[in-house]
Amino acid sequence: MTQTPTKIIAILTAHLGKAPELRALLIGMAPLCRAEPGNLRWDVWCDRAHGERYILDELYLDAAAVEAHRITPHYQAYLGKIPELAERTAWVLETVAIG
Repeated sequence: MTQTPTKIIAILTAHLGKAPELRALLIGMAPLCRAEPGNLRWDVWCDRAHGERYILDELYLDAAAVEAHRITPHYQAYLGKIPELAERTAWVLETVAIG
């Protein structure tokens, strides 16, 4: 069975006055997510033009690794906090074979 890498891009825009809390939450998630089996990358980016906007750039070995990530206690806690901190849009992507 071939493993197909799965990428997640999430854009989080902090609610008014919540950017510091959102930033702290995301920074705290990084070491936990990076330590997960099947995680290949988990980075946080801040929009230079809009400091309240953060981009999560995640890469997993395959869809099973994404599912394992979604049931972790730290991810569940994150999901519980996000509605009070930010608007969130996420895309789950798969690679496109080229050539």
